[in-house]
Amino acid sequence: MELLTIGAFAKASRLSPKALRLYDELGLLTPARVDPDTGYRRYAPQQLEQARLVAWLRRLGMPLARIRRVCALEAGEAAGEIRAYWARVEADTAARRDLAAFLVDHLTGKDPAMSRTTAPLALRYAALSDTGRVRASNQDTAYAGSRLLAVADGYGGAGAPASAAAVEALRSLETETVPAGDLLGALEDALGRAEQAVHGVSAPGDDDTDAGTTLTAMLWTGSQLALVHIGDSRVHLLRDGELFQITHDHTVVQSLIDEGRLTPEEAASHPQRSLLMRALGRGADSTPDLRLHDARAGDRYLLCSDGLSTVVPAGDVHRVLSGTPEPEAAVRALVDLANASGGPDNVSCVVADVVEQP
Repeated sequence: MELLTIGAFAKASRLSPKALRLYDELGLLTPARVDPDTGYRRYAPQQLEQARLVAWLRRLGMPLARIRRVCALEAGEAAGEIRAYWARVEADTAARRDLAAFLVDHLTGKDPAMSRTTAPLALRYAALSDTGRVRASNQDTAYAGSRLLAVADGYGGAGAPASAAAVEALRSLETETVPAGDLLGALEDALGRAEQAVHGVSAPGDDDTDAGTTLTAMLWTGSQLALVHIGDSRVHLLRDGELFQITHDHTVVQSLIDEGRLTPEEAASHPQRSLLMRALGRGADSTPDLRLHDARAGDRYLLCSDGLSTVVPAGDVHRVLSGTPEPEAAVRALVDLANASGGPDNVSCVVADVVEQP
């Protein structure tokens, strides 16, 4: 078998000799032979397919460490890994697109707080939290007001006061005047206050130092909803009859799904499905997702803790949201569904409708 020089292999694979030397050092693409005296690399023609795969993945922007993992997999598993990576890229791109649109409007003098429709919009809302059928106490907190919607799911010995403290820290947004150009900044500042409030629930040395909470909240501006999300509580949007999940769970299991190591079906029964990767609490990663959503008359938003999403199928949630006109009846029906499925956890729901003001 005639080996190719590094120059010939670089030309055939469309990778530079410099890139080939780097990929050799990283164990991504090891030459078939290295001259012991000169260190000159030679490659087998059969290595061209892997080299081209590396080149294509680099064009996707995939990190080298993840490319190494893809190249070690069989074809079917590698395809799943690439699919999971690209799904995450698209989600991140969508978040940046929303922020870019907001900044363009702000810098060109368009006030994002002004309604883009001829009729002013408002929210019609309801919130409900329930202990469920198994837990002795309720560690969830649900809140709905004219500007703020929030769900927090506490954990640990002081989970209940942790979730309550997080939501209470955001409630000042109901009455604060927030400049249109600083909407996400104001929400991020409020999240910082919420984190400090959660830390204040238990002092170092207490038995409840593991206390923490998820926090998912939306701030209404009149035509947009600014979202802050950390943990595994969720936001769904019902629009034009279709139901969309617009948050991404910060859990170990979701990361395994993103990496193609688990299917959603396998994740549903995984023993670590509730293990959080991000939360508000001592020692936790509190990096939030922050996004903006343009609202339309007729939209319906659902914020819920995992006490609903882990036991009630998405089809049943869709049926209730699309068939129950009043928010109060909708939150009651969703909580009833969770309890009818055994109610193994606390369950909290907020339903908010975007309506035209009379």
